[in-house]
Amino acid sequence: MDQELIETDLLVIGSGVAGLFFALKSQELGRILVVSKRELWESASYYAQGGVASVVSDQDSFDAHIQDTLTAGAGLCKPGIVEMVVKGGPERIQELIKLGVRFSLRNQSQNDPSSKLDQAEFDLAREGAHSHPRILHSEDATGKEMESVLLRNCQKATAIQFLEFHQAVDLITSQKIGQSREARDPNRVLGAYVLDLNSGAVKTISAKAVILATGGAGKVYLYTSNPDLATGDGIAMAYRAGAKIANMEFFQFHPTCLFHPEAKSFLISEALRGEGAVLRTISGERFMPRYHPMAELAPRDIVTRAIDQEMKTKGVDYVLLDLTHEPAHFIKERFPNIYKTLKHYGFDLTKDQIPVVPAAHYICGGILTDEFGATNISGLYAIGENACTGLHGANRLASNSLLEALVFADRASKQSAKYLAEARPEIRIPLWQIGKASKLVEPLVIKHNWLEIRRTTWNYVGIVRSDKWLGQAQKRLDLIQEEIKQYYWDYLITGDLLELRNIATIADLITKSAFLRKESRGVHYNLDHPETKKEWEKDTIIQSAFGDVPTTVGKEPGSLE
Repeated sequence: MDQELIETDLLVIGSGVAGLFFALKSQELGRILVVSKRELWESASYYAQGGVASVVSDQDSFDAHIQDTLTAGAGLCKPGIVEMVVKGGPERIQELIKLGVRFSLRNQSQNDPSSKLDQAEFDLAREGAHSHPRILHSEDATGKEMESVLLRNCQKATAIQFLEFHQAVDLITSQKIGQSREARDPNRVLGAYVLDLNSGAVKTISAKAVILATGGAGKVYLYTSNPDLATGDGIAMAYRAGAKIANMEFFQFHPTCLFHPEAKSFLISEALRGEGAVLRTISGERFMPRYHPMAELAPRDIVTRAIDQEMKTKGVDYVLLDLTHEPAHFIKERFPNIYKTLKHYGFDLTKDQIPVVPAAHYICGGILTDEFGATNISGLYAIGENACTGLHGANRLASNSLLEALVFADRASKQSAKYLAEARPEIRIPLWQIGKASKLVEPLVIKHNWLEIRRTTWNYVGIVRSDKWLGQAQKRLDLIQEEIKQYYWDYLITGDLLELRNIATIADLITKSAFLRKESRGVHYNLDHPETKKEWEKDTIIQSAFGDVPTTVGKEPGSLE
């Protein structure tokens, strides 16, 4: 039995932009512990190329950004949340600038961290489904800039401590340890068990509040733009703890990832299409005008399905992205990192048409929260991609993700301050028990099930679905989950086993949610139900009761009751 007990006030699981911004905003509230599965900087945020959407130009308006978001969300956005996030954007951007984030300006000599939003002439980009240029960016490596600046500031704060190369196993709640009496003492989070990936020891962390900021779940699919750590850990843990999970059927596929045997997950930013890049078939025909009036700037789900259709119709593995009509100096200055990476793989963005394929990119659903990032479990908050706040609806508007992370990190920080100030009885939590587990599961078994899950989701629960395919996927996933459950109890846990367990849970949630929704909407497209139906203008909600899996569809969008 591992005896180590760590006590903190706020436990932040995840070190991306959402988690770090929350920690920085909360440093006056008490002791903060940030858990990172890999290096502290390693997160999906770090790899975000495009930028962060916000209204900072006189030529733009809050109303336009709100309407663009609602249109992309296909009837499932919560209008109040959309308005709140959009209007909260400029203040959060100003905070980032004061912290040292440098966004690209038309005149780079103006790039002064003390500059005001209304004084700066930002080099605003336009991306798919946006009616105006409103994407603030740091060349084509915005996430890297934001992540690096936030991390530097967090590391200077004495109240913030880090656990690097530690992976959360499960949340500890009062209900799970038999200390919840519902009406008098509702289920609340007490901390988490965390695996030290270097030593193999499991640490028990006691916390007054837990903030899940673990990012997305792209690795549940065979092809993804996400880094390897995107295994849906936060969503899976929250589900096992009894949190409500919403809208998992809405998994956004990015239209353009590099098609190359050595480029596992290199995303080619939508900003290229915003600057005039066009999509062509292998024979050179431009095809997007046939699918949507906005052509290459149509919402991502439409562009993705168009590419998928062209590939299937012509029996090819990729299409081409063409920016060669733009001046070479402009391409190199605007997209220096993309240009450099493509050169590494043998392509010249200024001269070559680039082979691209769609890939799993962003999950619009996740842990259901209120307007402060709070879940139905007392003291548990979810922010960033692992949360379902109501901003994205059935399809995320490009570059709204970093905006959501900033706004909800700020709001969750303010709400958790109130939560920490409330008096509650202390509950002693049990240390981690090894039980009868005594050996490691064979890596080959984990690898086999890992690939089986990812191929199943890609083939049957991917860009285009059908009731038959979803049924076949569910049968396979049920068998795999039974095996994994047995592995979890029989073997000593490892990082690979935990990630396998989590992607199996995520695959199951996506499949169940997709089967429940008898329509097509946003990024969810079912061949058997191609119409969008008014009666399905509501969230799909799934909640676990610790082993039982009663599946319910929410009567009210985003209800936490």
